[in-house]
Amino acid sequence: MDHAINTLGMAVPSGFVSTTGISGLTLGGGIGFLSRAYGLTIDNLLEADLVLADGRFVIANREENEDLFWAIRGGGGNFGVVTSLQFKLHPVDVVYGGPMFWPIEKSARIMEFWRDYILQAPENINSWFGFFTVPPVDMFPKEHHLKKTCALVWCYTGDMSKAEQVFKPIREFEPPLMDFAGPIPFPALQSMFDALLPPGMQWYWRADFVKDLSDEAINVHTKYGNQLPTMISTMHLYPINGAVHKVGRHETAWSYRDANFIQLINAVDSEPTNNERMIQWAKDYWQAAHPYSMGGGYLNFMWEEGQERIQESFRDNYARLGEIKKKYDPTNFFRSNQNIKPKA
Repeated sequence: MDHAINTLGMAVPSGFVSTTGISGLTLGGGIGFLSRAYGLTIDNLLEADLVLADGRFVIANREENEDLFWAIRGGGGNFGVVTSLQFKLHPVDVVYGGPMFWPIEKSARIMEFWRDYILQAPENINSWFGFFTVPPVDMFPKEHHLKKTCALVWCYTGDMSKAEQVFKPIREFEPPLMDFAGPIPFPALQSMFDALLPPGMQWYWRADFVKDLSDEAINVHTKYGNQLPTMISTMHLYPINGAVHKVGRHETAWSYRDANFIQLINAVDSEPTNNERMIQWAKDYWQAAHPYSMGGGYLNFMWEEGQERIQESFRDNYARLGEIKKKYDPTNFFRSNQNIKPKA
C-alpha cells in the first residue's frame, strides 16, 4: 500500500514496519511515523465494508451504521470481518528521516532531551526513542557491531529545504555515534527495519500508555535498556501527541487521547531456547515501568493479559462497545481477539 500510494506522492498514516497488516493496524488504532502530523490510522479512515457474524454485508461510515464505524475505530476485530477500507490521503513523498544512534551510556540524557523536544515540536516532525543492539551488518561500522545503543528514529514531513536547519540543534545537542537521518522516500523509511524482523521470530511484548515520562521512569528504562536479553529485543517509546490529541477520547473507541507516549517492551529472538530468559526480562521491565504509566494497553501491542486489562484499555468507552457488540455480534462469534463481550 505504501508503495502504491507513493507513486501519487501521497501516504496514509500507518505504522513503523511495512510488513504490518493494514487491517489489524487500523482496527486497533494505528500509530506510526505520521501520527503527530495526521493522526492515527483510524482518524484517516473514511469507510469500511464488513461481513457480520450473521453473514450480512454492511458499510460503516459517518452516515451509515455510524455506531459500528465508531466501534471499529479502535475496537479491534470484535464486530465483523473487514473486507475493504477507504482512507484519506496526505501529500507525503520524500521525507527527512532515519535513525540517529548514541552510546547506551547517553540514554538518560537523550531520553530527557527527546521527551522535552517532542512534546513541544511542530506536528510535521516525528521521532521515537528506542534501545538497540547494533546488528552485525554492512550498513553499520564494524567497530560498533553488537554494541548496545539508544536511538531516535525521525520522520520530518516539512519543507525539505529547511530540514538541515531543523535538525541542526538536535545534532549539536549531543553529536550522534551514527547518523543515518536524511532525505528518504517514505516507503523506504517504512521498510527500513523489515530485514531485522522476518517471519518466524519468537515474540513477547508488553505495553502501556504514558502521560508523563518522569525522571524516575527514565531511570527504570535506562536500567533495563542496559540488559537487552537478545540482539533484537528492544524498548520503544512512541509519541502520540500532536494531531492525535485533536480528536476527543469519546469520538472513537480509542480512549487514550490524553496520553503522550506508548511504551513498548519487546522481547524478540529467532531461537526458542532464549524464550524463558527474554520473556522474564520483559515481564520484570514491565512490572518496574508500569507504575509510571496511565494503566491501559494499546490493543495492537497486547498479549493475553486478561479481561480486566482489556477493559482498562478502553476505559469508559468499554460500556458503549459492549452495547454495539450486542447489536452486531450478540453471540460473541468474533472472540479470538482482545475480546469485548456483548453487554448482558
